[in-house]
Amino acid sequence: MEKIKIITDSTSDLPLNIVEKYDIEVLPLLVSFGEETYQDGVGINLHTLLSKMDGNKDFPTTAQVNPQRFMECYKKYLDQGYKIVSIHISSKLSGTYQSACIAKDTLETEDIVVIDSFNVTSGLGILVMKSAELKEKGLGIYDIETEIKNLIPHVKSVLAFGTMDNLIKGGRISKTAGTIANILGIKPIISIENGELIVIDKVRGSKKAIRFILDYLDKKGIKQGETSVLLHVENKDILDNLREDLKEKNNKFIECEVGCVVGVYAGAGACGVFFIEDF
Repeated sequence: MEKIKIITDSTSDLPLNIVEKYDIEVLPLLVSFGEETYQDGVGINLHTLLSKMDGNKDFPTTAQVNPQRFMECYKKYLDQGYKIVSIHISSKLSGTYQSACIAKDTLETEDIVVIDSFNVTSGLGILVMKSAELKEKGLGIYDIETEIKNLIPHVKSVLAFGTMDNLIKGGRISKTAGTIANILGIKPIISIENGELIVIDKVRGSKKAIRFILDYLDKKGIKQGETSVLLHVENKDILDNLREDLKEKNNKFIECEVGCVVGVYAGAGACGVFFIEDF
C-alpha cells in the first residue's frame, strides 16, 4: 500500500478534529491589513478578523500560497517516502493551485498529483475528506485523483449571505448585482458552480432564505452516507433551522465556521450547506 500524504490549503476550512483524524497537511493563505500580515487561522481568528474589518476603512487583502512554500512542503514528504495528493481552492478564485503545479513541475516528480477542486471552503473540505477516506481504503494517488475528479461536478452548495458588501469589495461579485441587492434589503443566495461564486436567487428575510435552502437541498438530494457540511458565520437563526432539518432527514453532517480568508469575503451572517448530490 502506498504511503500517501493529503495536502490542502486553509480555504478548505476543515475543523481541527478532522485535520488531526486524517493527518492532513494544511498550508495557510495570508490575510493582510496594511503592513500587518497573518497566516489564515494563525495569530488571528474569524471573530477578531471581523472586528478589525468593522474598525478599518481599508479592505484587507488575501494572498495565495506561493510555489516556494509548496516546494518545501512537498520535498519534506517526498524525502520521507510519501506520495502526495494535493487538492486546492478553485483556480478561478486564487492562484494557489497554479503555485502547487509550479512546485510539482520544478521538483520533476510523478509522485505528486495536484487537483483543482473548482470549489472553496467546505466544498473543498468535502473533497479533501473524501481523498483521505479513499487513501484509508488503500487507493493509490492516481486512483484517488480519478475518483475526486469524477466527484467534483457533484459537490453542491447553497448559502444565504447577510450582505454582499464584502463580496463586492473583494471583487468576487459584480458591483451592479451586489448594490441592487443591498439597496432592496435582499439576502443573496450564493452557490459555487464551475469554480466561481454565483448568485442563484435573491430573497427578502431569513425565513425565505431558509425556505429556499431547504427546497434546494430537497431538489438536488443529498447522497446518503456521504458527509455534508453545515457552514456558518455568526448566523444562529438560519444555522439552527438547517441543523434541525439535516437531523430530521438523518443526513450525516459536520458543522464548520469559515476561516479568515473566506471570512474576508463572506462577512458576518453567512450560512448554508455543502453536500454531495444524489447522482
